[in-house]
Amino acid sequence: MSDIIRRDPRAEWIARNRLHPLHAAMQPAQHSWMGPNGIIRKNLHGVGFIGPNGIKRIDRSGAQQGGAVKRSAAVEVQLPLHQVPSPAFYISVVPDMVGGRLSSHDRDLLGLAHQLAGSDGAVLAVVFGEHKENAFATAGVDRLLVLEGEQFNGYAPEQRIQGLRAVDNQFNPRHWLLPDSRSGGGELGRRFAAALGERPATRVWQVKDQACIGRAGAGLQDLARPIARLILASAECAEPVSETRHEALPVELSTPVARSLSRIEDLGAVAVDPAAIPMAEAEFIFSGGNGVKDWELFHRTAAALGATEGASRVAVDDGFMTRDRQVGASGTWVTARVYVAVGISGAIQHLQGIGACDKVVAINLDPGCDMIKRADLSVIGESAEILQALIAAVEAYRNEAKRDAA
Repeated sequence: MSDIIRRDPRAEWIARNRLHPLHAAMQPAQHSWMGPNGIIRKNLHGVGFIGPNGIKRIDRSGAQQGGAVKRSAAVEVQLPLHQVPSPAFYISVVPDMVGGRLSSHDRDLLGLAHQLAGSDGAVLAVVFGEHKENAFATAGVDRLLVLEGEQFNGYAPEQRIQGLRAVDNQFNPRHWLLPDSRSGGGELGRRFAAALGERPATRVWQVKDQACIGRAGAGLQDLARPIARLILASAECAEPVSETRHEALPVELSTPVARSLSRIEDLGAVAVDPAAIPMAEAEFIFSGGNGVKDWELFHRTAAALGATEGASRVAVDDGFMTRDRQVGASGTWVTARVYVAVGISGAIQHLQGIGACDKVVAINLDPGCDMIKRADLSVIGESAEILQALIAAVEAYRNEAKRDAA
């Protein structure tokens, strides 16, 4: 088993949030405290282990204190199960599932659906094709419908509309929710609205008092209208589900989806130069900071990974990267699915700029820096050695793929 300590960002957030119902369970036991006379008292019965002779021994190594206790508590805590045996109605959600996984935008959408469903309704997630997600239960999905088949692969909006119409006929959802995004949800939602003859509520950022509030006037004004049956919601439209786990019971269509004669031919993905992708739209960013000593190696690693290059303010001020590559509150706010920070300590302005990134990987020598605390995966070590090993691993993977294809 690996000795690498895995962080649980969600458990750490619960431990900091005193209003969370699981806050108390995430707190480590108190082993010492200051008495009324300023003397530090210790609970000798609270910390220790049973020795070979059955005698309780005091553990002076500190291994059972602090963060280790918090991590073990995070593993043992189980969220309360939310069940809807006989739903009175359904709230259907069609997530983008970019890369086969739920994005932060998708989770916000499921949070909004959970609000609309209340205690009587059930959230029905409709997913096209194969996926890699295994956290539907903690994201707020009560029923899961997977529409599989090669006809749904690639860019096939007409066939997907046929599938959604079949779902609408069988489950008759009270509301349809789709992400108003560039990843497909915005277009699919508008096409679906035209097929149903519905007027969708677009760019919705809040649903309150039976009204949808959306952005208008180039994002400078709010437009309120009665709640629509089909809602295209923006990111951060609601808080994602975090206090309950759901059943995510699989359901199926009673009749197969009819095939449509598509007027669109999908020619596949087009290769794009990562350097030409705007920072705000890039999904994979490889960012360097003051800890990078070999910038030529940094550029070769980014090219091998096919990532868009970024930089911290220090690297830009020192002339290693251009100003348009600066990430942070004083540069560009990014929403990448994967953000790799090499040699970046994590100033508050930089952490603000990557706040919307799904997964953050940190490569740094300092295990106590703020970027390591923010990261989902951390690699502690010299950046040059790690980048060389990364290039070698990518080349070995591609060579093996070529041999398998041959």
